[in-house]
Amino acid sequence: MTQPDVTLPRVRYMGFPFRVGADGANSAARFDHIRQQVEQVLFTSPGERVFRPEFGFGTRRHVFEPNAGALWEYAQNRLYGSLAEALAGEVDPKTLQVEINAPQDRPEVMLVRVRYVIAALQKEEIHEIEV
Repeated sequence: MTQPDVTLPRVRYMGFPFRVGADGANSAARFDHIRQQVEQVLFTSPGERVFRPEFGFGTRRHVFEPNAGALWEYAQNRLYGSLAEALAGEVDPKTLQVEINAPQDRPEVMLVRVRYVIAALQKEEIHEIEV
């Protein structure tokens, strides 16, 4: 009895940010592509994309807001919704977790932690981004 093939095809995705080098456009592997999608959602403001005006979280607009619990809860809900839509099909939606807060020793920093499980591989990924 043979074992089924449990590996996924090696597909390359367009890299973010988009760059063109001597050998053509840069590309990314699947895990890097998903991480780059998280970054795109974080750093794209709603209305910035012509054909997807609802896309993005808009981290820039939160930079000068008070770094407090009420803002974190609002931002977490908005970011969760944006990521759930952007990562649909790649990430198990039941495992998507978003946490926004400030480190104790640096209250001027907004720390964004995104955790999810890649649906096809059941592999957990965690990204922490300081803004």
